[in-house]
Amino acid sequence: MTTGAVGGIHPVEGAQNSTEINDLARFAVNEQQKKENTLLEFKKVLSAKEQVVAGTMYYITLEAVEGGKSKVYEAKVWVKPWMNFKEVEEFKLIGDA
Repeated sequence: MTTGAVGGIHPVEGAQNSTEINDLARFAVNEQQKKENTLLEFKKVLSAKEQVVAGTMYYITLEAVEGGKSKVYEAKVWVKPWMNFKEVEEFKLIGDA
């Protein structure tokens, strides 16, 4: 985890290769599928930023396939590991990959 001021948003170095970030991206895609009853297939993490709040807020830019087309989404995932808490705060389409 990047150290810095509480509340500041910082890039996550090596996000594409981070198991934790990839797991959070998959979690966000799965939650979006359940919520919207759509078929989304996680492809890869493009980048991620983190913000220390009451826990950590991750801003993950990811690529997923919907209806055979690759699209780019931004997911905002709030994590409080000490409470075993993980929630998708926002999941939005940015554009085509």
